[in-house]
Amino acid sequence: MKRLLPHIVGLLTLLADASVANAADQALIDAAKKDGQVTWYTTLIVNQTAQPVAEAFQKKYGIKVNYIRNESSDILVRILNELKAGQLQADVLDGTSGAPALKRAGALQKWLPDIAAKLPKEYSDPDGYWIATSLYVQAIAYNTELVKKQDAPQSLEDLLDPKWKGKIAMSASPSAPGVGGFIGFVLTSMGDQRGTDYLRKLAGQNLNILQSSTRLVVDQVMAGEFAIAAHALNHHIAFSANRGAPVAWVQTKPQTMSSLLVLGLLKGPRSNAGKLLIDFLMSDEGQAIFRDADYTPVAPNVPPKDPSLRPDNVNFKSIYFNPETIDESQKKWMDLYQQILR
Repeated sequence: MKRLLPHIVGLLTLLADASVANAADQALIDAAKKDGQVTWYTTLIVNQTAQPVAEAFQKKYGIKVNYIRNESSDILVRILNELKAGQLQADVLDGTSGAPALKRAGALQKWLPDIAAKLPKEYSDPDGYWIATSLYVQAIAYNTELVKKQDAPQSLEDLLDPKWKGKIAMSASPSAPGVGGFIGFVLTSMGDQRGTDYLRKLAGQNLNILQSSTRLVVDQVMAGEFAIAAHALNHHIAFSANRGAPVAWVQTKPQTMSSLLVLGLLKGPRSNAGKLLIDFLMSDEGQAIFRDADYTPVAPNVPPKDPSLRPDNVNFKSIYFNPETIDESQKKWMDLYQQILR
């Protein structure tokens, strides 16, 4: 009996811990149901992701989701204006940027779901204000009718080949998937001096920097307007390729760049419902909705439709650009764009 006693005590402790955890989960659910609804400012495409999430969440918990879709920059302005007026309407937001400004303004609450402890450290804010829900992995895209697979550029240096002069396109956006993020990727990969020298050489390639989104740049590559997109989202490319479009992507060697779509809990009127929505989005059930919508989820148990889309940091290495990195460096990146590439 004496030998068994420590094991019995340990088992009882585990059961007690599990009971507390379950009670806490149920307590959050009960509190969220009292809120009755939740408002979510999202950058996600409505019929592809936001609406399926809202429907699944309401079916599971009986809590209505009011989603309002816009670009990250517009969401940031809206929240700051609401905060200034003392009438913050939303409870949850997502985006690739804006979180640092909202932290500074005091609009975000410090809260992370339990899964944060099980994810790579790059996927959550060390201060506890945001968590990544999907990855935006950059790649080189090419038109398969204009470029043979064996000829497609494999690295940043390959983009300097004279045969690509005038044939490379990129979005003019300052965001991570646009020219701003591309410049950040170059500088991070090569260092400031070598990276700046590289950008000067690349400028000699007569780049086509388009006033459009990265998605539209990929569409123009598919249409044969350009042979190469130097900086595009691999899940966009895979989505179109799987539907028969003449486009493919290349894993940039020796490493690529990934930005994060992050979730944050706002100091809105329904914090408990906001916490529950974030918890749902980070659950395997919520992450499966991202997968089914052709995004790249972060949950280890939910691989993307094409597992090769997600860096494993062994055979497919990536540099991760979080919202703070983008916030701190975007002006520098865009100044270099104006000086060198424009």
